[in-house]
Amino acid sequence: MYSALINAVLSSSPDYDLLFESLSWPSESWPDTERVEALTAFIEGLGPLLTEPGSTSFPDAKRRCVLDKVESVLWTKCLPFLSRISAEAGEGVRCRESTAAACRLLSVCVPLCNEAVCRRVCQSILPSPHLSEEELTSPGRLSVEVASEVVAALLPFLAADEQLTHTTVSSSLSSIRTLPDALVSKPVRVILSLLNCLSSARLKSILKLILDDLNSWHSTDRTPAVTERTLLCLTALSDHLLKPHHHPPSSSSSCCDLDPRLSLQFWTMVQDGLIHSDSVSRKRALFLLKRCAALSEEDGLDCPLSATREDENLFKWASSKNKLLREFWEDYVLVMETLEENQVGYPAPVFDLVVCVSNASGQGLFHPSWLLCVYQRMFHSENKSLMREGVCHLLELRVLQQPTFALAFSQFIVGPFMDVLSETSLFHRSVGQSVGDCPELGVKLEVFLATFFSSLPTEHRGCVLLQLIQQLGSKHWCALPLLFLCQALSKLPPSPLLGTSGLTALRDVLRCTMITHQVLLRGAAQCFLLNSALSLTVVSEVTLDDVFSFLTHFRADESLCRGTQLWKQLCAWLLENEGSFKPRITDEDCTGASTSNETIRAHVQGEIVSYLRVPASTGELPDSREADKLARAILLCVDMERSQSGAEISNTLESLLSPLLETLSRVSTNIYLPQRKSDKSLQLVLRLFQLGKIPRSQRDGADVMVTIETVILRLLDPIQEFIFRRLCGELQEVFSKCPWWPTLTSRAELYLYVLRQLVVMCRSMPQYHNKIPHSGFSKLIKYSLTVLREPDQQVTRAVTMASLATLCGLMEHEVIDKRPETVSALKSLNEYFYSPKLPSSHSQTSLGNVNQRLLKPETIDWLVEADWGRFSANFMRDQWICLNFLIKVFGIPESVEAAETLKAALSCSVEALALLPSDLVLPVFTFMETVLPQLVRDEEALCVEAVSLSWELVQGLSTNANDFWPALKGFISMAFHHKLLQLTHAQSPTLTATLKQIARELMELSQSKSGVFGVLLQHCCQMWLPAGGGSGDQADTVFSSIFNHISIITEACVYGPVFRRDQRLVQDVQIYVEQLGEKCAANVAVTSSYSHFTSFSMIFVSFLQDNDISRSKVRYYSNSLQHRVKNRVWQTLLLLLPKLREEFVATLWGRVFEAGFCSNQASVKYLIEWMMILILVRYPQHTDSFWSCFSLDHEKTKTSVCTFLSVLVHFSVIFPKLKEKAAQLRKALDVILQSCFNHNFSVRLYALLALKRVWSLAENLVEEADGLGGLSSVIKACLNQAEAMQSTGNANKNWTRIQEHFFFGAFHPIRDYSTETIFCTFPSLSELADDEWIPPWKFEKLSYFSEDPSLPLRNPAPDLNQLQPGDWIQQDRSTDKEERWAEVQKKITPWRLGIQEQEPELQLVPPQRAARLGKLHGALLVVASLIDKPTNLGGLCRTCEIFGASALVLDSLRHVNDKNFQSLSVSAELWLPLLEVKPMELTEFLQVKKSEGYCIVGVEQTANSHSLQEYQFPEKTLLLLGNEREGIPANLLQMLDVCVEIPQQGIIRSLNVHVSAALLIWEYTRQHLSSGSAEVDSKRS
Repeated sequence: MYSALINAVLSSSPDYDLLFESLSWPSESWPDTERVEALTAFIEGLGPLLTEPGSTSFPDAKRRCVLDKVESVLWTKCLPFLSRISAEAGEGVRCRESTAAACRLLSVCVPLCNEAVCRRVCQSILPSPHLSEEELTSPGRLSVEVASEVVAALLPFLAADEQLTHTTVSSSLSSIRTLPDALVSKPVRVILSLLNCLSSARLKSILKLILDDLNSWHSTDRTPAVTERTLLCLTALSDHLLKPHHHPPSSSSSCCDLDPRLSLQFWTMVQDGLIHSDSVSRKRALFLLKRCAALSEEDGLDCPLSATREDENLFKWASSKNKLLREFWEDYVLVMETLEENQVGYPAPVFDLVVCVSNASGQGLFHPSWLLCVYQRMFHSENKSLMREGVCHLLELRVLQQPTFALAFSQFIVGPFMDVLSETSLFHRSVGQSVGDCPELGVKLEVFLATFFSSLPTEHRGCVLLQLIQQLGSKHWCALPLLFLCQALSKLPPSPLLGTSGLTALRDVLRCTMITHQVLLRGAAQCFLLNSALSLTVVSEVTLDDVFSFLTHFRADESLCRGTQLWKQLCAWLLENEGSFKPRITDEDCTGASTSNETIRAHVQGEIVSYLRVPASTGELPDSREADKLARAILLCVDMERSQSGAEISNTLESLLSPLLETLSRVSTNIYLPQRKSDKSLQLVLRLFQLGKIPRSQRDGADVMVTIETVILRLLDPIQEFIFRRLCGELQEVFSKCPWWPTLTSRAELYLYVLRQLVVMCRSMPQYHNKIPHSGFSKLIKYSLTVLREPDQQVTRAVTMASLATLCGLMEHEVIDKRPETVSALKSLNEYFYSPKLPSSHSQTSLGNVNQRLLKPETIDWLVEADWGRFSANFMRDQWICLNFLIKVFGIPESVEAAETLKAALSCSVEALALLPSDLVLPVFTFMETVLPQLVRDEEALCVEAVSLSWELVQGLSTNANDFWPALKGFISMAFHHKLLQLTHAQSPTLTATLKQIARELMELSQSKSGVFGVLLQHCCQMWLPAGGGSGDQADTVFSSIFNHISIITEACVYGPVFRRDQRLVQDVQIYVEQLGEKCAANVAVTSSYSHFTSFSMIFVSFLQDNDISRSKVRYYSNSLQHRVKNRVWQTLLLLLPKLREEFVATLWGRVFEAGFCSNQASVKYLIEWMMILILVRYPQHTDSFWSCFSLDHEKTKTSVCTFLSVLVHFSVIFPKLKEKAAQLRKALDVILQSCFNHNFSVRLYALLALKRVWSLAENLVEEADGLGGLSSVIKACLNQAEAMQSTGNANKNWTRIQEHFFFGAFHPIRDYSTETIFCTFPSLSELADDEWIPPWKFEKLSYFSEDPSLPLRNPAPDLNQLQPGDWIQQDRSTDKEERWAEVQKKITPWRLGIQEQEPELQLVPPQRAARLGKLHGALLVVASLIDKPTNLGGLCRTCEIFGASALVLDSLRHVNDKNFQSLSVSAELWLPLLEVKPMELTEFLQVKKSEGYCIVGVEQTANSHSLQEYQFPEKTLLLLGNEREGIPANLLQMLDVCVEIPQQGIIRSLNVHVSAALLIWEYTRQHLSSGSAEVDSKRS
């Protein structure tokens, strides 16, 4: 229409100036699109007239005038308008349409101007795409979006000028590096469009420029962001870069420079893309890989063209192996595509393909790095099961047994593979493994590392191992992965691989990554690491000092403990390598003397001399780590020599320790002995005592410690004299000369530790009892009291209070006798605490000198200010240690009023809880434990406050494992004191309610922190059932308190939460470590924790007041919490049955019957049946009530009668206890025969088995019993017929299986009555979850478990333990697989209605038909050219027609004739415009539609995707749909203006393409329906 009007106007010789003026617009206005298009059409119509040579209508002057007008439009209208569009924010419809119109005008004007004008226009546009944000906001600048569209419009002119072409490409490449992600596709489109305009010769040079630039950029900045953008460019240019060659190029051909397949950097980009975190980048990389493989097969090109280094050939292709290589690359691509689908479960064939790929790699068909990409994708998957499968698959990879492959994988193993191994969930037990088994991954990891390091070239093993250990120490590891990695390292074949740097790396692992781990797991990891060091260290490269320094990082209370197998292995290793260690460099070595290999004894002797060689100065207290290292070296040396020869230990020790003994002998007499030397000697003595201890379970090596103690105790007098002298005044003198309080307190702490150790040793050795310095103690107490009464001596007061706390602790544990002089001094101390306050005291309580605080010195270094707070807290803690002892021994002084003083003391303790750090409150808890029972009746509110505040404090420590457990134990001892538990609700209602609430909260806390409730139960066990048995009225009173807190006992019997999977995993691994026994030194060194709940069912119980759970009719599932609780209830009843009185059993009997009628899981059913049998054996008088169960209403019994028939299967056990045996047999036969005719198959089967067993008893009494003889022939015939009926099919199988079932076969109710059967055998055979099994060894580890003759711990016969779980019940399952319905929902099509009036309509084109029916089409254009399934296309056609899309684009219109298409489209193709665009034509089609103002939208998950629920669709929207499998091809992604993703919450991350399209089409329709309605409403109003 425009062209006809323009031709008509121009043919009438118009006034051109007037036309230009009328079609133009004011500079500051925003013209309508129609006006711009009209001006464009006018100038376009002028073009032929202006360019026609010799035109009579356009003389030269007029032509120049018109051309000036055109140029003026260019500079004054077009470019300013584009700048104004750039200034508008967003990409609205108005901006897009105006941009398209302005670019069209520009493309029409530029050809009419001269070359200089064209160049100026281009040069003004090109800088815009890569300007900074500040430059873009300056006036006259174009936005990236507008500039890109302008450049696209000017491409014909840019391509014609070589300089402009290079400038355009350089500008676009620069902008690709700097633009935001949302805009980076704009310059890529510019480059792509420009290349399409170039000639073949120029195209090659430009492509080479682009490829070199991308390679250079990625090689210098190999980051994920750069990889993402380079892959975007390469994918967009793939049609140009990856063109087929008709003739394979030679190595010298110029085409080789343009072939990216020959570029190492190109393949590096592709591999980085395959493992990229962005799914679109992975898709692009896979697209390039497929294109390269297909092109190589088509060309027959050998890659590489010439021989190069092996590591430069990432992509190999040989024309002679086309088919083989094609198959391998197809497998590889299939694997990578499958991994992209993120399925819940991956089929085995996928992993078979990975095996094929790895085998291909092993044959040299492709580089190993491609296989690493597969594993990287598995490792980074969101699917944990896939991650685990990938790890297991790699651990079994056979190609790693080849040295070249092992070396190629080495950096992957120490990098990404180690990273994925840090995932704790990988170490769950596999199906079929039992509790306590090493996880499958742990076993495979051991084999893998041993194989991997054996396969590595010898010269690389040490380096790779060092890198692996350094990776372990580089970050914080969770306990389980670190444990199994350390275990795997310990199983490496012994070989010299680690030098000094290796020991340093192992030390970093010990020091940096195990701080927060569970103690047992941490100790086990230490053991494995030390084993690794012993087997892998290059002895000749490390000195003995390196070794002993390394050993200081192993804790004696967790791993490296004397007497353990690990300690013995260390001694043997030192002995074996003695003389082989690297000599240490001394001063003599520097002078040229020859070095010699020293023995370990010589080294230790030299270290002792060096250790005690100190300058004559006071200075700071020496570092205790030196003493720790030397003490451990001494002990190792002595134990090593002891194992080597039978020499006298005392002589060996005295000669070795002679420098130390000589120093100790002079500490109290030599006034010139340096203070530092005496301190170091005492530090060494203390560490020898502490590290030399041997666990109780170990006996070997105890003589060494006895000898050390004897040797040291010979010098007891000078040592004690020196310590008392220092504590009684000399330290204060030293402090006055050098007022540095941290040194003073550290020295005092050392002296007190040594004094405590010496006194304990003297007490344990009768010959040294008289050496305990009682006079010194009384002197120290008196001196301390003197100092305490001097308020100005702040630091010295703290030291004396620590001395008093030490003495009180020793006397409380009866290490020191209470001599009269000592008692007198302590009474004075007691008077001091309760005497009136000193005037200068800052205590806020009214109780004497309790809770005293130290005044901070005015001049204190800020570096030690925090230490002062700790120092002051220790001072207060020591006060409470003294108060604990004094109140137990002396009580409240007579000089004060007792009741008020006790109340004030409790108030002070509450105050102390708020003042003290949480790890120092234990003495306060202990004091409360003494005071609370005395005050609870008169001061209940204060007692409740104290208990509640203490519980809050303990709860706050739940995340601090080191402080939590001791505080919890102390709190429970205080709050659940036996005198408090004896109180009834009437006597103390608030306190009893508080204690019950705390007990409930303890159980709740134990759900997340395993073992918490166990501390309470262990305390109750020891209180109610003391180890000595207890006797007398007091013991009875204590035990009677159990009935006040029956809820605790109830929970103890059924307690055991269903832990989260991660908690069960930690427990499983702890059990695995425990089962290693003494082979793992941690089991000896670490004291038992409170981690397992399964040992607390061993208490008297009377909880049947509440039997709701036994009678529950609610359906419950196998291994649910309700199932487990029921099982625990019946286990407890079975356990307690021998202890229950007969009258109690009589009340219990009816409830057992009721439970038998319920629907129970198998494990509960067996326990109920066993309970019935044992009750009938013990109390046969209840037999009549048992028979009455069979006469109940049939509806109530139904199949539950099987429970009672199972009891009769074991009637032979009950029968000997019965009176009137014949009558009882007759009753048994009567009830069994009735069930033999039951309509239920299971009941008949149970009855048949019971009949067979009972009749075997009756046959012996046929002659004696009246009436049984008549039944004989009938029952025999019945049994024979029943046996014959069971001879075929499933009936025969079930008959055989029920007779072989453990409960009716191997199990004997009396013989097998044991703890093991109840808690381990029955749960395992009835398929109860294995975390409910309690093996016998767990009971043996309990110190308070004593075996009862009426209940043996273990089964006397092994029959049951040899059986496997199983049940006889045959589940009827349909063998016919349900066939999926193939038909989809169908709709009656209009032409099958027989309505003849519609036939004329079918002759019209779709828009005309729709218009006839009053239906309007929208502006939405749906492009489905990439979809190839007719069913998807048919459904999509139907959706588009329903929601009024403008058209549907298909790759071929032949689809509409497909019956599958028509079955879903239901004639929609007759009412909807259909277009045909081949996939190869899509790029051009999209460019055209974009120039028409369409916004191209794709459904794809990218980093910049918009959520569907937030995105606003423009009216002119083109929806591009991807292929069902591959989605939108990577080379089309850069054509998209917007990526939209559908919010998802499930695991499967992809929707069917028709479903996705339907969601977007509806959302588009909804938005525009609502906006259309709003416009109509506004017009009406």
